Amino acid sequence: MTEPVAPLAVPLRRLPHGADLPLPAAATPGAAAVDLRAAVAEPLVLAPLARALVPTGIAIALPAGWEAQIRPRSGLALAHGLTVLNAPGTIDADYRGEIGVILINLGDRDVTIVRGDRIAQMLVAPCRPVAWQDGDDDWPDTARATGGFGSTGTR
Repeated sequence: MTEPVAPLAVPLRRLPHGADLPLPAAATPGAAAVDLRAAVAEPLVLAPLARALVPTGIAIALPAGWEAQIRPRSGLALAHGLTVLNAPGTIDADYRGEIGVILINLGDRDVTIVRGDRIAQMLVAPCRPVAWQDGDDDWPDTARATGGFGSTGTR
């Protein structure tokens, strides 16, 4: 049995246009990500192939060494073709502005987003800086080597 992991403390600021919306929350106890909600003042209609930056009404202050990834909600993707255009979107640790979600409607019908709709998921994850090292002298080999896209087969 695994021990529970202590939650990461992340300061969150509710912006005036999102003050009445629920805080980001996991839909179930085992969920890896939290749901983000639309802080739109009026219903937003996304026609097929239309995209929009949807405000969430929140800003976060991630600690150094962490990032937030903005991902589509599977139910919206399956039912309506609604997805996050730059999935996963990245919120860097030094960003302090409002979290916006770039949604695109890849479906064949209009999709209407109303205030408080759960529009995306946000996963907070550790990330490490990279120290690039010139690998010309000691390049590690693998079984795949330089095989490109599809080189491991399709089944």
